Amino acid sequence: MEDTPQSNPLFLYLASTAHDMKNSISVLSGTLERLLDDASPETEAAYPQMAQMLYQTRRLNDSLMQLLALYKRVGTPEYPFDMQPIEAGQLVEAVVALGRVLLESRGVTLDLDVEPELVWHVDEDLIVGVVSHAINNAVHYTRDRIRLTARQHDGCLEIRVEDNGAGYPAALLEAGNGGMSGTAQGVNFLTNSAGLGLHFSREVARMHRHRERAGAVRLENGGVLGGGCFILTLP
Repeated sequence: MEDTPQSNPLFLYLASTAHDMKNSISVLSGTLERLLDDASPETEAAYPQMAQMLYQTRRLNDSLMQLLALYKRVGTPEYPFDMQPIEAGQLVEAVVALGRVLLESRGVTLDLDVEPELVWHVDEDLIVGVVSHAINNAVHYTRDRIRLTARQHDGCLEIRVEDNGAGYPAALLEAGNGGMSGTAQGVNFLTNSAGLGLHFSREVARMHRHRERAGAVRLENGGVLGGGCFILTLP
């Protein structure tokens, strides 16, 4: 009988370990956020180092959450996929609330462009996780500005996270867009640090289906700010 992630003791051990690590990282991240809330670069000499620690703990927490979600086989009937109508503005507010301290501590301005009264059916927790991960990545690439937009385009909800950095490296563009076209050879977790996040984002996007259309993720360079663009479309 073929082993499944649910029956393989190694998978169970890895998932349990990842869960324990995520809990510890969450506590550390929360502590850093509270310290940064009460500090500023003028009053705290270690403010830049604390901000860098928060950025790295956020990345670790995101990656561990994605590992756990994939372990639970996102997209299968066992996963509690919960499509509900939600205003795009409410979705964006949830993302902004998660990233506020990190953005402020790194001196990054977040521009918002959200279509008023736009309502879409999505799994809120999963989409907030995908967009928050894209924001965290943009913090790594931007010089000082990120733009988050949510608008209806070509019959889909299109969410864009753009930055004013130098743009994504060619290898990351190829990995990101090849995966959606079926030409990628798989995620290389050892050499592509963004591979897990892109894989998770694709799986979440594909879960959102309507009238034979499925969600998608793509990466581009350019956009309004001239840097990297993460684009999530949901039918």
